[in-house]
Amino acid sequence: MGNLDLGVIGNCTVSALIDARGRMVWACLPRMDGDPYFCGLLDEGGETNAGTFTVALQNFVRAEQEYLRNTAILVTRLYDRDGAAVEIVDFAPRCHRFGRTFKPMMFVRRIRPLAGSPVIRVHLQPRCDWGGAIPSITFGSNHIRYVGGSLTVRVTTDAGLTALLEGLPTVLEQELTFLLGPDETVEGAAGDVGRAFLQETTTYWHRWVRYLGIPFEWQDAVIRAAITLKLSAFDDTGAIVAAMTTSIPEAPHSTRNWDYRYCWLRDSYFVVAALNRLGATGTMERYLHYIVNLAATRGRRLQPVYRISGRADMPESIAPGLRGFRGMGPVRVGNAAYQQDQNDIYGSAVLAAMHMFFDRRLVHPGDEALFRRLEPLGEIASEVYDQPDAGIWEFRGMTAVHTFSSVMCWVACDRLARIATHLALAPRAVYWREHADRMRAVICNRAYDRNRGTFVDAFEGSHLDASLLLLHELGFLAADDPRFAGTVAAIEKELKRGEFIYRYARADDLGAPEVAFVICTYWYIDALIALERRDEARALFEKLLDFRNPLGLLSEDIDPASGELWGNFPQTYSMVGLIQCALRLSRPWERAY
Repeated sequence: MGNLDLGVIGNCTVSALIDARGRMVWACLPRMDGDPYFCGLLDEGGETNAGTFTVALQNFVRAEQEYLRNTAILVTRLYDRDGAAVEIVDFAPRCHRFGRTFKPMMFVRRIRPLAGSPVIRVHLQPRCDWGGAIPSITFGSNHIRYVGGSLTVRVTTDAGLTALLEGLPTVLEQELTFLLGPDETVEGAAGDVGRAFLQETTTYWHRWVRYLGIPFEWQDAVIRAAITLKLSAFDDTGAIVAAMTTSIPEAPHSTRNWDYRYCWLRDSYFVVAALNRLGATGTMERYLHYIVNLAATRGRRLQPVYRISGRADMPESIAPGLRGFRGMGPVRVGNAAYQQDQNDIYGSAVLAAMHMFFDRRLVHPGDEALFRRLEPLGEIASEVYDQPDAGIWEFRGMTAVHTFSSVMCWVACDRLARIATHLALAPRAVYWREHADRMRAVICNRAYDRNRGTFVDAFEGSHLDASLLLLHELGFLAADDPRFAGTVAAIEKELKRGEFIYRYARADDLGAPEVAFVICTYWYIDALIALERRDEARALFEKLLDFRNPLGLLSEDIDPASGELWGNFPQTYSMVGLIQCALRLSRPWERAY
C-alpha cells in the first residue's frame, strides 16, 4: 500500500479512499460510519482485488495522480510499457439541484483512453458484513445489483456487463462510466449522467473554494486541507468524523488500532475553529446545531464521542473477516471511549457553541435561551474539574486529574461568563466568573511544578504531555507569562524527537509511544508563534509540509525515523493544525506583493 498514498473523495454523505494505482480500497455505505463495501485497505494479503473497485492496466509500468484544481475530484493516470494510457476520474456528486444541495449515496468513476490501445480489466468486488460475506449478484441490461448485508448497491454502466462480471480484458476504445449507488433506476444514459455530475460537482467545489478566506502563502496546502475537513462533515446531522477509517495502526504492530469514524466533541471543536477562520460558516453552523442538540437532549453528562447520527452507543468489537492494514490487526468496529469520562468535553462544547453568540455572519445567533441550555454544562464542569478522568489521550488502563481536562472545565465557566456579559446578564456573568477564578487558582496550585518551572500533565504529577502547549491558545496563560515559556521549554526537552513533539513519553497501558502525533507538532508551532519565535515556527511548519502524502493529506501519526505516515486517515486534527499554523504564519495579503 505504501506510505498511505491515498486520495479521498466524498460529498458529505459518503466518502472513499483511492490508492495510487486508482483502486478504490475503502468506502463505507450508506454513510461514513457504515459497513465497508470496499474494504481492501484492511484486508491486504487476502484474495487479489477482493473488497476493491480496480481498473487493472495490462503491462502497467507507472501511475500519476492529482486532484482537479480546487475540487474533491481525483484523477489517476495509468501507463503501460508500450506508451498506452488510461485516465480514471473519481468523485462523489455534490451540487445544487432543486433549491437544495444534492449529495446522494453515490460514487462516479469515469475511465477513458489517453493514448495507444490500452487493455484493462475492471474488477468490481464489494464485500459486506465487514469483509465476512460476498454479496449475491443480479443484473439487468445496463446494471448490476450487489445484494448483501443490510444494503443493495447498484452499478449502472455503459461498459460491457460480461467483461465486468468475469473480469475479462478489454481494449479501451471509448470512455466508460460507472455510477455506483443505491438500488434505484438511473434516469438517462450512464455517460450523460456521469458527465453532468462531473460538471456540476466541479462547479460546486470551485464556488465553495472561491469564498474561503485563505492566507497568501501556502494556498494550495490550505485549500486541500479545507476541502478534506469539509468532506469529513456529515451534512445530514452536522457531525464531523475524526477520520474516515478504522484500525490503521498508530505504529507498526502496535495494536493501537481504533475506529475513528465518529464525532469526537473535542476534535470537532478544533475543526469548527479552523473552518470559522476560513469563513466556511455553513459546515460550522450545522455542527453547532449538532452539539447544541446533544447538550440539550442528553441529560447532564456528555460523552466524549457520538455516532454521526447523534446516537450514544458504539460498542467495540473485532471484525474477524478482515486481516488489517498490511496484515496488522485487529480491525475494530465501534469505540469503547464512548464510555469513558473525559472531562474536557464540557469546555469543548461551550467553546464550539460560543461562535453562535459572537459570529455576526450566522443566520440564527445565540440568545439567552441557548445560554440557559449551556449553563448545565458549566455546572458539571465546575463539579468535575478536580476529578480523575481518562484524559485527552483516552487512557484505557489508568485515570488521573489531568491538567488539560481541568483547564477545559475552567474554559467552560470562563466562556459562560463572557457570553453572559455579552448578553448583559450581569448576575450570571459574576456567577460564572467566580467559578472560573476559583478553578483557575486550584489548577495553578496543583498542576504547576514550581521546582521545574512547568505545568505537568496531572495534579501533583511529574510527567508532561503535549496538550499543555495549548495553555495560551485556550486563554489560561498569557503569552508573556513565564510559566508558559517554562512549560514550552520543558516539553522541548522531554517530548521533542527530532522535528516532532510526542504526545507523552512515559509508557501507557499499551507501552511507550513509538510515533509522533501530528497535531502536537502543530501545537508546538503555535506556541513558538506566541513566544515570538516566528522564524523557528516558520521553518518547522515548512518542514512538516514535506511529510504530507503526494496528494497533500495527513494521517494521525508520523514515524520520526522514517517519515512514514501511520494512524487513521485522513485525520481532521492534522489538517486543522496545518490550516491554523498557515493562517498565523503567512505574510498578510496587504504586504504580499
